[in-house]
Amino acid sequence: MESIYLDNNATTKIDDRVFTAMRPYLTNHFAHPSSPHLLGTKVREKIEQARDSVAVLLGTSHPDEIVCTSGGTESINTAIKGVLAASPTRNHIVTTKVEHISVLNVCHYEANHRRQVTYLPVNREGVLDLEELRRSLTDYTAIVSVMWANNETGIIFPIEEIGEIIKERGIIFHVDAVQAVGRIPINLRKLSHVDLLSVSGHKFHGPKGIGALFLRRGTKLHSLIVGGPQEGMRRAGTENVASIIGMGKAAELASIYLHEENTRVRHLRDRLEAKIIEQIHGTRVNGNREKRIPNTTNVTFSGCKAGELLKGMETHGIYATSGAACTGGLSSSHVLMAMGLTPPEALSSIRFGFSRYNTEAEIDYVISVLAMIAKNLKTGVSLSSTASA
Repeated sequence: MESIYLDNNATTKIDDRVFTAMRPYLTNHFAHPSSPHLLGTKVREKIEQARDSVAVLLGTSHPDEIVCTSGGTESINTAIKGVLAASPTRNHIVTTKVEHISVLNVCHYEANHRRQVTYLPVNREGVLDLEELRRSLTDYTAIVSVMWANNETGIIFPIEEIGEIIKERGIIFHVDAVQAVGRIPINLRKLSHVDLLSVSGHKFHGPKGIGALFLRRGTKLHSLIVGGPQEGMRRAGTENVASIIGMGKAAELASIYLHEENTRVRHLRDRLEAKIIEQIHGTRVNGNREKRIPNTTNVTFSGCKAGELLKGMETHGIYATSGAACTGGLSSSHVLMAMGLTPPEALSSIRFGFSRYNTEAEIDYVISVLAMIAKNLKTGVSLSSTASA
């Protein structure tokens, strides 16, 4: 069997149709989109078509609310730093302890520059206490930044309810939707309390190095990158044309495949979970099992170190991870620790992230290999013996 990739929360395979859409704009159609001649105008039209596709996926009627960026991290930086710069009388940020490090490190940076930051806890299920959120808000709160879906557990936060609480105080609401886009339906027309929302193209089978920031009309925001007039004066620099077109195609396809993500892909995830718990003693799924994006599970294997399990899996061509790719997997997950797991438990946990490219045959193979490796590790059999079994 070929390699089995179960690390789709870190990145996804670019769809062949996305690459096909991008290719002409890396070769023949290379004109600058701001040039007034016909070649430039044609490129500009393709960029706007891509923006339309992203707008459709996010459920906004206004494509001009989509600002193309270099990825999720830039979108997050722009949202948080841009709101703070536009709100000189407010110096307080509210976020959670389980955010992606691209949010947490921006907040740490701002805390070192005389901003106040409140980090809200979650419970054992990974769920946020909305009353605690309400109590954290002050007259000086500029922005609340909360992820839609956690990158390690897949836990979904109640964005609509959070938005309603925040708007009672007139506070800007930023949502990190990097893990949610393309996996669950998003309707920003309905979610009118969401002011800013971050997107990363490579999480839904688009190219790396491209993302978007939804910026609702009327939201005050200072640009992070200044220079030329691109992106409606909100993000300067010559556009990454081919990647924007690729993200647009990926968004178009993601809209089509949403049903499959929430049926067949969810079934693969649930099948793996059920078989792991049935066949491997001392395993449990981390977090709430209902309020999750459909492709993600995080499992603790008591008595086995995640690093050894992953190494054993890799010898059989199976690739998963122990946590967020951006942290390198070198320490206990801050997400799992915030949920109350002990350091040894966190270091015994593996995240599995599925995509529409995975099959049931792959899942059955993964289950058989995992059961064998876990048994051998618990009985002291070496990895080399496991690999040759």
